[in-house]
Amino acid sequence: ATAKRHAAGKRTARENIYDLCDEGSFFEYGPLATATRYRTDTFEELEERVIKTAADAMVMGIGRVNGDLVGRENARCIAMSYDYSVLAGTQGGKNHQKQDRMFGIAEKYKLPVVLYTEGGGGRTHGGARSESGPAVGSVGGLHTRTWRELGKLSALVPLVGVTSGYCFAGNVVLLGACDVIIATKDSSLGIGGPAVIEGGGLGAYAPGEVGPISIQEPNGVIDILVEDESEATAVARHYLSFFQGRVSNWTESDQRVLRHMVPENRRSVYDVRKIIETLGDAGSMLELRPRWGHSMVTAFIRVEGRPVGVIANNSNSPTGGAIDSDGADKAARFMQLCDAFDIPILSLIDTPGNMVGPEAEKTALVRHCGRLYVAGANLTVPYFVVVLRKSYGLGALAMSVGSFDETFFSISWPTGEFAGMGLEGSVKLGRRAELEAIEDLAERKARYDKYVDEAYAWSKALNAATVLEVDDVVDPADTRRWLVMGLDSLPPVPPRQGKKHGWVDTW
Repeated sequence: ATAKRHAAGKRTARENIYDLCDEGSFFEYGPLATATRYRTDTFEELEERVIKTAADAMVMGIGRVNGDLVGRENARCIAMSYDYSVLAGTQGGKNHQKQDRMFGIAEKYKLPVVLYTEGGGGRTHGGARSESGPAVGSVGGLHTRTWRELGKLSALVPLVGVTSGYCFAGNVVLLGACDVIIATKDSSLGIGGPAVIEGGGLGAYAPGEVGPISIQEPNGVIDILVEDESEATAVARHYLSFFQGRVSNWTESDQRVLRHMVPENRRSVYDVRKIIETLGDAGSMLELRPRWGHSMVTAFIRVEGRPVGVIANNSNSPTGGAIDSDGADKAARFMQLCDAFDIPILSLIDTPGNMVGPEAEKTALVRHCGRLYVAGANLTVPYFVVVLRKSYGLGALAMSVGSFDETFFSISWPTGEFAGMGLEGSVKLGRRAELEAIEDLAERKARYDKYVDEAYAWSKALNAATVLEVDDVVDPADTRRWLVMGLDSLPPVPPRQGKKHGWVDTW
């Protein structure tokens, strides 16, 4: 079975778990469980069952992850993996019983969970040929508790989902309940696999056609796409580290380069990801959902070893940084995730506002944009604001928990601009009658340009700071120093006895 996995370019379930956990730290639970067992089994029959249905396709246990970074006491973790080499990683009775036990331990002892989910979903039989045995205890299997038990862990402990190859039905529903989904490029994810689809009269499809990466990454299902299981495991360790506390070893990037990252030409685009990467400790940035919700960037970084969540408007997107429905959902859900686990948030603002227009309204923009205001108003973690360029109207308020006065600090780079709406639009609306009264078109345009220039002069960050719109206008190279000050000023977070939030939205 191992040779077959390796020939397919895959690793075994235990190889992934041993790679995830610190060396020698993993203790497996239930390795001798079989899919079915009868009192009349001979030793030879039992041996065959153990081999053919090893651990009932579920390898699970407790180990340490990142102990060298965060210390042994913070490295506790549950690691679980469906075993695709056993009955295609499908779910059976003991398989569910094992998972329920492990999820119960996670709940009671506040252990993070990393779950590898490759597999085909529910099993249509017990994993062995049909024969007389124990009485039937279920018809539809609707007393099964596994999905509920995992759902109860949401917002209590970090839930990291990792998948590779085919992941369908019950397996993928567990994956979809996790905080983050890390998937290899050969993954196919589907609520129903080919057999279920065909059985429902919906056509015949190959497994790779059901939910390939080309669909599941751009639509926002996958948070992080990786090359293979080795990279997936490394990324799982990286992601989990942000929820395990501060690390002692870090390197600061040269902050002076920030002075040149926002172009002098206010209409030019730039790469906000480079700003995020530079502000964080070297090599610490981990972005979520980069190919979905392009108007917004969400990422984790560390600052002097401490985890920070970042949301940033993306001027280099189809909306020019205006907040659309997908961007609002992406940022609001990320804010909720950070708040649930007491991770401070940094907001990098460069937005002309919320997206507008008939096409945008077709996406239920009213409701989606509303999520940001509700999420922001109910945050309890410190919230830091840095205005990079445009800080306009309701979009800027959405990026600043509803009011600059409610943030821990709000500072601006010299390139910052502040206004209640787009400046050209405000001139057109406010001066419409005056401009329409000028019959000479050249004179009308000259007057319009004059008012726009005046509006831009009034909107500049230095002017905004004189009326306390922001706390200061800073040299971009000093931004990280402000972040360190903010983090140093926070009281210690007391250990949580339960959940801060009932759950973290899966979307």
